[in-house]
Amino acid sequence: MRIILSAAVALAFVLTAPAGASELSLSNELKAHPSPYLAQHGDDPVAWQEWNERVFEKARADNKLVYVSVGYFSCHWCHVMQRESYNDARIASQLNRDFIPVKVDRELEPALDDALMAFVQRTQGRGGWPLNVFLTPEGYPLYAVLYVPPDSFAQVVEKIQALWREDPARMAEIARQAGPDGYAEQGAPFEKTQVATLGNAFEQIALSIADTMEGGFGNQARFPYAPQLSFLLERYAERPSANVREVLETSLDAMGRRGLHDHVEGGFFRYTVDPSWSVPHFEKMLYDNAQLALLYLKAANVLGREDYRAVGFATLDFLLARMQSADGGFVASLSAVDDQQREGAYYLYDNETLAASLNAQELAVTRKIWNLPDAPAFEFGHLLSNQAPVEWVASELKLEIDETIALVISAMQKLKTLRAARNLPVDEKRLAGWNALALKAFVEGARQSGEPRYAAAAEEIKAYLAGTLWQGGRLYRARADGRALGTVSLADYAYVADALLAYGDWRSSEADIALAHEIVAAAWRDFHHANGWRRETESLLKGADLEEMLRDETLEAPDAALISLSLRLADERGDAALAAQARGALRRGYDTLLTDAFFYPSRIRALALTLKE
Repeated sequence: MRIILSAAVALAFVLTAPAGASELSLSNELKAHPSPYLAQHGDDPVAWQEWNERVFEKARADNKLVYVSVGYFSCHWCHVMQRESYNDARIASQLNRDFIPVKVDRELEPALDDALMAFVQRTQGRGGWPLNVFLTPEGYPLYAVLYVPPDSFAQVVEKIQALWREDPARMAEIARQAGPDGYAEQGAPFEKTQVATLGNAFEQIALSIADTMEGGFGNQARFPYAPQLSFLLERYAERPSANVREVLETSLDAMGRRGLHDHVEGGFFRYTVDPSWSVPHFEKMLYDNAQLALLYLKAANVLGREDYRAVGFATLDFLLARMQSADGGFVASLSAVDDQQREGAYYLYDNETLAASLNAQELAVTRKIWNLPDAPAFEFGHLLSNQAPVEWVASELKLEIDETIALVISAMQKLKTLRAARNLPVDEKRLAGWNALALKAFVEGARQSGEPRYAAAAEEIKAYLAGTLWQGGRLYRARADGRALGTVSLADYAYVADALLAYGDWRSSEADIALAHEIVAAAWRDFHHANGWRRETESLLKGADLEEMLRDETLEAPDAALISLSLRLADERGDAALAAQARGALRRGYDTLLTDAFFYPSRIRALALTLKE
């Protein structure tokens, strides 16, 4: 498809936009929307519509393409594209005249986002946000574009419209034929030797792509890869290996000690753009921090590292301080840009601010312990990362160690106080699946520490999930002002059920365990079909309805999470039908798992559970 579309787009250079086309009789629907991301587009001159069936009814009636722009509140480049392109009158006129423009909050429509991301990765070999896709009136993806400057974007919009105007039937057929391959027939159960081979394949791939100097995996941007590290930690606990321990410790040390971690307020950024973990993308996501808090707490036990436990507890404290809402749920994210639209400025300190805020000794210790260069590495100042040993700093400055520690503490408190006077936008959505991840983290924190504040947080999240987002035998992705927000996904059901089981086991609550079982049953009923999984119950997007099995990316694969949870519940409650259903969903995909094992650790874990029954 990429070759066909690329050739077609190249031919469109000679074409021009249609003359005399009239503006759509649509207006921007997003003003005052409960989603902060959608609401911030409410004053754009683009006539943004919400994602719903009416969009396609209009598109079919007018024979127009649907332009879907997917982003999220804390995304820096989403803000940039809004400022440069969506507030440009000429571009807005193009979109309003020739397309049905739709704005989507990816955090409210995770299944749609996953499907469109799979499309752009399949056709262009890369992905990211803002993710912009042209759909046919039937709902098939035709072409995708990520962030581009406004002049280039205007050219893309014009060329796609020219192609559609020239031969809409041919373009629609191209889109219909470009879906993913079909699914394999269900096979026989995996043998014990096969499952062991898959586990070994995962470990070998992880070791081969691990960077044991800098930590993490790959050779470019650095993502936490919490699902992979968690599985590697489990394997190490079962069969200790010096090589695996090295990968775990270099990765956990780098994430906790360098620029992925906010050393002033706590918490983790989403990823770093460089392999040395020094230049973060400055958004902070609930799902990252929940997963990493749990990972560090588990690593503390397995690896015997109390400093990891401290990182886990500090991350829970950050979540309580900055991301908990009054209703007990936790917000989705903190923005990458401050209230003046400056990327990272909330977290940075320029030389003038440091000199004015710290005394001479504090300033000297701060510059030395954080290895601050004369000129800041970022536009708006220094980021505190790559901490030097206190003993070395004390020796360099000819200070006692205790004195050096006291100066570090006093300086950090002053810098934290400076932050309190700054403003950072918050995405207030409380999402079901992400809050479930936070619930599991706080349950583990309470188990390990006995801290009442962690237990209280777990109880409040559980109450929010069970009382606000689960109603009438149905789970909601999010709710605000008495209305449902977004489309609930398989991931929401799987993560919420898993967290409720963890909570029920911790509190010895049969009611919560029973609720977990009820949600599991609903997930199998609504999301699983003979040939694969739906990420959502129904989709307006065509061509990607069923998937054979899902990958572990930034989050655990929801199908594998549901299967593992089902096997555990079936064993505890003697539910033979649920066990058979779970085992049956695992009988395919061996070759894919073997060659791409790094992205399927949760499925390999589920397969291993079938052998323990």
